Amino acid sequence: MKYVNETVRRQDRLLSEERALQLIRDSEYGVLSMVDADGGAYGLPLNYVWDGEHSLYIHCAPEGKKLRALAHNQDASFCIVGHTNLLPSRFTTEYESVVMKCNAVIVLDDEEKRHALQLLIDKLAPEYKEAGIKAAEKSFHRVGIIRLDIIEFSGKCKAVP
Repeated sequence: MKYVNETVRRQDRLLSEERALQLIRDSEYGVLSMVDADGGAYGLPLNYVWDGEHSLYIHCAPEGKKLRALAHNQDASFCIVGHTNLLPSRFTTEYESVVMKCNAVIVLDDEEKRHALQLLIDKLAPEYKEAGIKAAEKSFHRVGIIRLDIIEFSGKCKAVP
């Protein structure tokens, strides 16, 4: 997982690597973008969790359009938007965002799926860990997990003085 900001057009708007990692760790959702089996663009907002190293995990149904798209082409992009502030009187918006180039893995062993579900519970429902683990085990056969291995990421922001 490499932080690559050299390709960001507006070099005056670079987000620090530290803040980009904080957004990856703490944000609630991001937008997964991929190419479907027919060659069309397909994107959707999803909850996720970062493993703290180089991968994101997303839970899903064990079948569906996104799994078919990723089976066809494992290249994906994941975008997280952090703080935003619309400034209508100045015709602009303050923002911060991270864009990741990823390789999707859709076939995981049961141990990794359980680990991903535990990470998701820890992040999204920390006050319900015990109930979350029980629910995850009960529906384990009906849950799919996508792992997005982050190849590179970049961050951009705009702050208006």
